[in-house]
Parts: sequence; structure tokens; C-alpha cells
Amino acid sequence: MRRHHRLTITAARSHACLLKSGVVSQTPWNQLVTAYGSSLSPAGLAAARRVFDEIPRRDAVSWNALLAAHVASCAHPEAWRLLRAMHAQGVAANTFALGSALRSAAAARRPAIGAQLQSLALKSSLGSNVFVASALLDVYAKCGRVRDARRVFDGMPERNTVSWNALIAGYAESGKMAPALELFLEMEREGLVPDEATFASLLTAVDGPSCFLMHQLHGKIAKYGSALGLTVLNAAITAYSQCGALEDSRRIFDGIGDIKDLITWNAMLGAYTHHGMNDEAMKFFVRMMQESGLHPDMYSFTSIISSCSEHEHDDHRGRVINGLVIKSGMEGVTPVCNALIAMYTRYSEKCMMEDAYKCFDSLVLKDTVSWNSMLTGYSQHGLSADALRFFRCMHSENIRTDEYAFSAALRSSSDLAVLQLGRQIHGFVIHSGFASNDFVSSSLIYMYSKSGIIDDARKSFDEADKSSSVPWNAMIFGYAQHGQAQNVDNLFNEMLQRKVALDHVTFVGLITSCSHAGLVDEGSEILNTMETRYGIPLRMEHYACGVDLYGRAGQLDKAKELIDSMPFEPDAMVWMTLLGACRIHGNMELASDVASHLFVAEPRQHSTYVLLCSMYSGLGMWNDRATVQRVMKNRGLSKVPGWSWIEVKNELHSFNAEDRSHPKMDDIYGMIRLLLQVAQMLSSCEDEDILMTTSSGT
Repeated sequence: MRRHHRLTITAARSHACLLKSGVVSQTPWNQLVTAYGSSLSPAGLAAARRVFDEIPRRDAVSWNALLAAHVASCAHPEAWRLLRAMHAQGVAANTFALGSALRSAAAARRPAIGAQLQSLALKSSLGSNVFVASALLDVYAKCGRVRDARRVFDGMPERNTVSWNALIAGYAESGKMAPALELFLEMEREGLVPDEATFASLLTAVDGPSCFLMHQLHGKIAKYGSALGLTVLNAAITAYSQCGALEDSRRIFDGIGDIKDLITWNAMLGAYTHHGMNDEAMKFFVRMMQESGLHPDMYSFTSIISSCSEHEHDDHRGRVINGLVIKSGMEGVTPVCNALIAMYTRYSEKCMMEDAYKCFDSLVLKDTVSWNSMLTGYSQHGLSADALRFFRCMHSENIRTDEYAFSAALRSSSDLAVLQLGRQIHGFVIHSGFASNDFVSSSLIYMYSKSGIIDDARKSFDEADKSSSVPWNAMIFGYAQHGQAQNVDNLFNEMLQRKVALDHVTFVGLITSCSHAGLVDEGSEILNTMETRYGIPLRMEHYACGVDLYGRAGQLDKAKELIDSMPFEPDAMVWMTLLGACRIHGNMELASDVASHLFVAEPRQHSTYVLLCSMYSGLGMWNDRATVQRVMKNRGLSKVPGWSWIEVKNELHSFNAEDRSHPKMDDIYGMIRLLLQVAQMLSSCEDEDILMTTSSGT
């Protein structure tokens, strides 16, 4: 930035001297246009244009200098207009002008402009020029039109390394690794030495189980090592990580020595976070801070913040990193703030949403990700009223509403059972063209199902795109909640007929349906055959559904046997499901055993203590109830108060137990007192009627 500032000052002094001297030679004027253009700022570009207009006698170099300034400043439409004006003035487009214009078309991803420039090159007898042809090839390759790029490449009488690299990059970016590697080997046979750009293109495209390919490329890197630099080694670290060979990534990192730059450290840090090795990532980040002498940048922070997001029960790390972000002056950088928002919203404690909102509020430039992360956070934390208020705010701020925002808003209106608002959002969904989107349609199905309007849920399903399992699963859950097991069975059979890919969620819905309908044998068969018949391995949620299946039917012994047969440790959800069944069927002995597991798995989950207290009270076991309450108090836990809500004139009003915060609290309690008085009067009247009837009867 300082360099550009010095250039601008120097150019301004030269400009003043030229104006005073009255020089008419083009050379110093053209040099001044170039100097202003190299500042890469709107002011510098405007100054370059002013100088261009003041040149006494313009030549092709004058036009080319201004054209290059526009391309360097990414002023692409203006650059193309300038080329047309140049042509209209009778100045023939030369290699330099066409090269600049083609670079502009490639940067703007405009293949149509490239095709027009190709015609101009042919008319100007420059179609076979290696520099022009290479630039044209690059346009087509970057725009994904590799067939056109290949045609240009095959028609070139002479090729340079840039030509080969452009086509290799085009194939690689389009996911066509086989022809990219073929071309790479052909390039070697032609006697050309691959450079950094060659390997960077190939390494960037390596992903998935491509470790063999990666080892081959690494062998080539070692072969041409003296001709390659740090850029290729940095790309190799990431490429090995992408194909699962983290140890190889670490070997390359350790072998680089003292020339590591920030990109090297970021590549290795990103490799650890990509593999979910969050503790290693944190240690590596600390080492990077202590040893490298480099300051973390946006990529460093987004990587380490994403690793903190996985530590749901340890928010200390996240807060420390947040402090470092503030200390580094990057709290206003949008990607970093978005990562912090996502981190805080993933923590289970609702109070974390306040920290998320502080990050959101500190952002100068809020993008769609910022708004959606906050909205989704409110919705997932059960803060449905806040989520809907936030959704209204998004709408009033004219923020583009996408499928994630619609899904979160619909889920929140479902949780609050605010059907009228849900219908309004549905109208907005149709108007915005998202009605057939998988996630939005499943949210609509969920909303109508939870509101008890299963027919409207089915209409939303019928309008959905049914190519994936998402809307099918939502409709299966809707029917399951309403005890319509036959409809669930029909849907499942239709999925099989249409060959819709089944997933683990499908079978959660099927077992839930059997559980709600009391179809124990059918549900048990699904549990026993889903892996062997359909290739879907059992997960924790399937076992929880199985426990619910047996528990609802009173078969608590079978539910406990199922838990004992699990190939992994049962989580709190499984034990809580069994505890709920124990409460329904009054099995205090098993409930005590289940509670002991829950106290270890989720010691701060208040529901366990509340359920136990309720069971002890029902059986008159007051001493045991008091013991549980004492433990609960010692651990700083309390029963979460119940709350209710009502929608009046499209406005949502929510009330907690013993809540006195509503602005119309006095009027509400006044009306309650009046209703109680009326109820007492009616009760007195009924008593008098009974007495009179009794008296007349005697």
C-alpha cells in the first residue's frame, strides 16, 4: 500500500512537470499513464484517464497503457469499452492489447467476450500468435469450456509453458484429472519442464481417496525440486491432507525447514482441522504463535475457530481465541466473525447466543452467512421467538432469504405452533421460488405435521423435489407422529419402487412409526434387518428408537437388553428414553439404575433429577425425593420453568411461569383476577342450584 502511495506521489510530480514543460512526445505521457495505473486504486485509475485525455498525440502505446490499467484494477466492462473505442479510432489491436483484453475476459469469467476477441484476433492475423492464443486458451479453460480450450490448444503452431499450464488447469478445475495428467505427461515428453503453476493446478484438484496419485505427483515434485518453490510444497501439504495422508503432510511440513511462510503453517493447521484433530490443531496453533514469528491471518483464525466449535462442552478455548482475534484487530473481518458466530451457536448453552450476537453486532459488513448463522443458532437453541423476530429483521433489512433462513424460520414457527405465521412464511417461500427445495419442503412438512394439519403437510410433500430422501423422511416422520403407520409403510414402499436412496434418518422414522402405533414386532424386525437387508448400519438414534419401541409397550426388560447389546457406549439420549419409560410404567428399581448412568453422562441435565423427584413423589418416597433435590441444589441446578405463548394479531406473546415482564402485565393479571371472580360466582350459583334441587327433592 505504501509503495502504491509513493508511486502516486511521484506520478503527480511528473504530471506537474509535463504540464509546465509542454512536452508533446508520447513516451513520458505514456509512462505517466502506466505509473498512475499501477497504483491499483480508483483514484489512480481516474488520474490515468485524465493524463490519457491530456496526451497531445496518442499512439497505440497510450491506448495499451490505459487498457492495462483498467484490467489491473478489475474495471473489466470499462476495459472492453476502451478496446472498442480504440478500434473505432482506427488504432489496430496488437498483441499487447488483445492479451490485456483476454486476461480481463478470463478474470471476469466471460467466455462470450473471449469468443468476440478470438474473432478480432483472427481478423488482425494474430490468431496463431502464441501469446494471444495462450491468453484465449486461458479464457476458455477458466470458464469451464475445456473443449473450446482444447481446440485452441490443438490449433496452435507453437506452444509455451503458459499454454500447457492453462489447459492442465482447465481440466483440473473441471474435475477431469485423467486428461489433466495425460497432458502433463505429454508436456514432459515434449521436453518442457513443469513449473510451479503446473503442479499447483494438479495438486489443488487432488481430493478423496487419491493417495496413489498424490504419491506419483510428489515423486515428480522431487524430480523437479530445484525448479520448484515453496508454493508447490504448500499445495502438497493440503493435497496429502485432502486424500487422507496426514502423516505425509506433516513430513513435507517438517522437511521445508526455515523457509516456511504463513501459508505453510496455515496449510498444516488446516490439515489438522480438516481431519477433526482439534487438540493437535490447538497445540500446532500455539506453536505457530511461539516459533514462527508470524502473525495469524484470516485463514489461521477461521481454521482454529472451526476446531474450537467441536468442543461443545469446553467454551474456554473459544473465548481465548476470540480474545486473540480482538487483539489482532480482526474482529471486524467478516469470515473470522462468521466463524466465531458459528462457534458460539454450536455450544449447547443458550447464554452463548449473547456472545454470538456481540460478534454479529460488531460486524461492519454482514453477509448472508452472518445473518443465517445467527438465525439458525436461535432456532437450534429453542429460542424460537427470538429466531422469528430476527427473521422479520432480515426481511426488513432486505437481506436475501435463502433455503437456510426459510428452514430455520419454519422450524421456529413449528416449535411455537404459530400456524398463521407459518402460512405467511410459506407464501414467502412460494414467492421466492424455494417451495421445491429439499430443506425448505421438509421444514414445511414438519411445520404442518406438528400443527396437526397432515393434509397440508402432504400437499407440501407432493410439491417437493423427491429425488433425495429429505422430503420423504420428513413426511414419514409426519405420519409417524400422527400414528398413521399404514401411510408410513406406503411411503417407504414407494421410496423403494422409485429407488430413492435410503439413509439412517429413514429408518429412525420407520421405527418411530412402529413405536407410536404399538407395532412392536414390526419395529423389532426393522431393527434386526436394516443393516443386512438395506446396508444401513445401526446408529445411536436407532437404538434410542428401539428402546422407546419396547418402553412404550411396557417391555422394559427387552429395552434394557437392547442397550446391553449395543456395540458402543449408550449416550444420554438412550438412557433418558429408558428413564421416561420407567416413569410411565412405575419401575422405580430400574429407574434408579438408569439415573446413575445419566448422572455420569449428563450430570447437569436437570430433566433427570426432575423425573426422579416426580417418581419418588408418586410412590410416597419423600426421603429419596429430598435427597435428589439436595444433590440438584448442590450442583447449582434448578427446574427450567415452563412457558407458553399466544399469537394475537400476528404478534407473538410468550410467558414464563411466574413471569411479570410483559408490558401489559397489570392488564393481564387484572383480567385473570376478574375471570377467577366470575368462576367463583358461577361455582356459588351451581352450589345454590344443587341445594335447591336437593331441598325440593326432599
